[in-house]
Amino acid sequence: MTDGPSCVAFIPARSGSKRVVDKNVRLLGGHPLLAYSIRSAVDSGVFGAVVVATDSEHYAAIARHYGAEVPFLRPAEISGDTSPDIAWVRYALETLGAAGRNFDAFSILRPTSPFRKAGTIRRAWAEFLAEQGVDSLRAVEKCGQHPAKMWIVRGKRMHPLLPMGPAEQPWHSSQYAALPVVHVQNASLEIAWSRVATEGGTIAGEVLMPFLTEADEGLDVNTEEDWWYVNHLLERGQATLPPIDMPPFEAG
Repeated sequence: MTDGPSCVAFIPARSGSKRVVDKNVRLLGGHPLLAYSIRSAVDSGVFGAVVVATDSEHYAAIARHYGAEVPFLRPAEISGDTSPDIAWVRYALETLGAAGRNFDAFSILRPTSPFRKAGTIRRAWAEFLAEQGVDSLRAVEKCGQHPAKMWIVRGKRMHPLLPMGPAEQPWHSSQYAALPVVHVQNASLEIAWSRVATEGGTIAGEVLMPFLTEADEGLDVNTEEDWWYVNHLLERGQATLPPIDMPPFEAG
C-alpha cells in the first residue's frame, strides 16, 4: 500500500451472467477470468484491500485462492441483471465501514477486463492523485465507430445522432479523420473518492477525468466472439495477460 489516501479495490463478480454463463470464472490462459483482476490489483501495491463482491460461495473460494478478500456475499436484491453499480458499491463501503475499515477512495476493476496490468493500475492511481478537483477517473479509448455516423431511425426517416456538424459538410458524410476526436469508456478501471458514492449517490460524481488505456489494457471479454478474439490475440502474441505466480484453482 502506498502512502497518501487509502483506496480499496472492488472486483464485482456476480454469478448470473447470461451471454456467457459463468464468464467471470471461465478459464483463460489456464486461470479463471477473475484471477487476473485480483492479481493485478494485489501486485499493483495501490490498495489497502482487494475485495471481490460476489453472490456466489464458489466464486468466493476462487477469489480467496488468488489472494482477494470476500468479507461478505452480495445480497440477491443487488445482484441482478439490472442492479446498478451504486447499490453494491455503497453496500460494500458501508459493510467495510461498519467493521472499522474506511477508505478514502475505491476502484472498480471488472473481471471482464483481464488484460489490465498492475502497471496500468499504478499509472491510473498516480494520474488520479495528481489531478485536483475531480470526483472520479474512468478508463477510455478512442472510439472505433464514431457517433457522428450513427442515426436515430423513426419509421421511414433517419436523423443524425449528432447533428452539430457544419451544414456544408455534415459529419455523417465526412471522413473519420476529419471528425472530432471522441472517446468511449471501456471496463478497464474506475477510481472515485468514497464520498462520491456515500454522499452523492453515484459511482462517478459530476467531475470525471479520463484515463487513456494503451495497447491491450482496455480489451473487454463479454461475448463468445470476444473470447475467440482474445484467444486469437494471445496465440499470436498480440496481447499479454498479467502474470499469475501460483497454481490454478482446483475445486475441492
